[in-house]
Amino acid sequence: MAAPPARTPAHLANLDLNLLVTLRELFRERNVTRAARRLGVSQPAVSAALSRLRRHFGDELLVRTGGVYVLTPLATQLTEQVETVCAATERLFATGSAFEPADSRREFTLLMSDYPATVLGDRLSRLLAREAPRAALHMRLVRETIGGDIVETIRLVDGMVSPRLGHFRTPVSSQHLFTDRWMCLLSADHPLCEADSFGLEDLTPLPWVVPYHRDAGYPSASPATRQLTALGIRPRIAVRVESYRAVPDFIAGTGRVALYPARLAARLPAERGVRALPWPVPVDEIDELLWWDTVYDKDPANVWLRDLVARAAAEAAP
Repeated sequence: MAAPPARTPAHLANLDLNLLVTLRELFRERNVTRAARRLGVSQPAVSAALSRLRRHFGDELLVRTGGVYVLTPLATQLTEQVETVCAATERLFATGSAFEPADSRREFTLLMSDYPATVLGDRLSRLLAREAPRAALHMRLVRETIGGDIVETIRLVDGMVSPRLGHFRTPVSSQHLFTDRWMCLLSADHPLCEADSFGLEDLTPLPWVVPYHRDAGYPSASPATRQLTALGIRPRIAVRVESYRAVPDFIAGTGRVALYPARLAARLPAERGVRALPWPVPVDEIDELLWWDTVYDKDPANVWLRDLVARAAAEAAP
């Protein structure tokens, strides 16, 4: 493909925002015909839009391989950005003085790890289906510890569920959702599971599995390692994993240990080969909060969503 023309900063006045929606559907469907069907337009119209997008980005975006279309590396990089921008744009133009959940076709975006998603997901799904059957939910799972880009991130979602993250450089609001406690997760055949008692001196030397630990350095913004720091433990991290629900897979059949939320531990079947035991010393509780940008404080749709999430959390009480 010919080299793209020199790029200049894009101005909103010069952009066709319909191309964003077309790009999103092309990335989702990876098929021009299906994308056209979802958009309610003709296939030639989507083909023409794809040609414009290819010229703009100087990239094929979709290439045919073995009879199917696949995303180019640039398209893969753009996918999440397109989803985020489309959701934010839809949210902007859906904002108004009135909101009727039963009639809304709005897509709400919530950002959280797989831990609160597991705790809240089923109840939140049922409430949404009952009260806003035409609305959609985009549950974005965090891929790493929420860090320095949080200011921009929270502006692009309807809400974010996480523990306290320290000081924000932009005004945000929050409400408490639920409290949990940390458990000690060990392999079911670990010697400490049969011990009459054990202490921190028994746990500290063990290899650790830590979810959402940003890098191999220490300390980290990870909730688990923050708690370990408070206990005076600098763990020897054997496994870092971007998931709470995957932690047991790296504990079973090994001598490793992990801090693990009690609400998730209660869902673990015996065949997972792990056991959750109380900590030998007092530890802080886990407080999960719902955060949102203050610009949405009085937005009727966001107010309704926050109430929905709060009710889901209340129903999920242990």
